[in-house]
Amino acid sequence: MKMILALVALVVLAAVGWLVFSLRNAPPEVRFTAAKAENLVDTLNTNGKVEPLSWIAVRAERSGRLADVRVQKGSVVTAGAIIATLENLELQRSLQAAEARFTQVEGEAQNVLQGGTSALRSDLSAAMSRLRVEITNAESELAATERLVTRQAATPQEAGLLRGRVNLLKEQMRGLEERLESLVSPGDRKAAEARIKEAQAAVAIAKGKVEEGNLRSPIDGMVYQIDLRPGAILNPGDLIANVGKVDSMQVNVYVDEPELGRVALGQPVTVTWDARPGKEWKGEVEKLPLQIVPLGSRQVGEVLVTIGNPNNDLPPGANVNIAIRSRTAPNATTIPKEALRRENGVTGVFVLEQDKVVWRPVETGISNVTRIQVKRGLKPGDRVALATDQPLRDGSSVKATDGDAAP
Repeated sequence: MKMILALVALVVLAAVGWLVFSLRNAPPEVRFTAAKAENLVDTLNTNGKVEPLSWIAVRAERSGRLADVRVQKGSVVTAGAIIATLENLELQRSLQAAEARFTQVEGEAQNVLQGGTSALRSDLSAAMSRLRVEITNAESELAATERLVTRQAATPQEAGLLRGRVNLLKEQMRGLEERLESLVSPGDRKAAEARIKEAQAAVAIAKGKVEEGNLRSPIDGMVYQIDLRPGAILNPGDLIANVGKVDSMQVNVYVDEPELGRVALGQPVTVTWDARPGKEWKGEVEKLPLQIVPLGSRQVGEVLVTIGNPNNDLPPGANVNIAIRSRTAPNATTIPKEALRRENGVTGVFVLEQDKVVWRPVETGISNVTRIQVKRGLKPGDRVALATDQPLRDGSSVKATDGDAAP
């Protein structure tokens, strides 16, 4: 019985040993995928920032406290619209004083220009009115007396006395008229007119200084930067807001230095913004960078692109996603980038031939995010090994699995 148990144990150990040996020497499982013939577009994906094509900064022209802000970021304004107002009590008081002075000067000048004070003119006018009545009555009495003289019903002496009275009254009328005219001389009139103009000028200057506190938009556009709140104390030159035209926008595209060789003038550009999913703006490369600048931890060149923005959907300052279509390879043989390897300084792939892998050098072309063109070394349908942790060598046996079906 013991011998039987011993034999069974030996058989089990032998089977386990054979299984371990078989597993250790079994060919590794490797995922493979077939090279494809397709139109490959070389798309450079990066980011950028939107700015208006033309803009003007609105700045404080004098010091003062910000009394009111009438717009907010994103507000559409017309040229001349008030963006904010500065308060200056001293200037307000100066304007009120100038207006009061003008009212006083205007009243005094009107008396002069109209021929003296209204009371004096009124007295003279009343006297002249009474005198006109007396002259009219005297002339009527003279005419009646002269008719009587012709009929010998009155004496010539009586008519002469009445004629003398009429002449005396007319002399008195001329005296009143001359007195009225002499109330204001030409020099007095000029002086009064000068005082009015001077007071008007003082009011205009005071209003101009107060108007400087009304900060207006110089152009039609959108307020894309304004960070101040009422109560802020400002000095001359302080920035109030930036106003820009936003129907067309400029995009500063940040391209990493090693990728700049893929960018050329005229290449199509697609702009997207995370805040407007599904919306795209189109443009093309208009200007290449003249220098490399730091951007955080990156070294980039700023490529300029102009896009249309007819509905003002894209605000200035937006951080956007950029896709530059640099090159297209029609009917290209392509493989996943992960299939490429470097062996002894040579770029190539492992191709499946029956149950073995064969090293094959390749010449590559353009690429997109996931796939790369193979110009020489492969044809559509060739199955190439994808990335694996198993070491592969030319001629190694493998167990091929379908990499395209992998999750």
